[in-house]
Amino acid sequence: MIEVRFHGRGGQGAVTSAELMALAAIAEGKYAQAFPSFGPERRG
Repeated sequence: MIEVRFHGRGGQGAVTSAELMALAAIAEGKYAQAFPSFGPERRG
């Protein structure tokens, strides 16, 4: 198992990057999940 984590602040594209990587893995027949987690700050 490989775990990849993306960290970023609002507007840096971490959520989009994680979703794209998960979709690419799924397209290759792999198992992938993306769990966006937001702190008290606002999304940018």
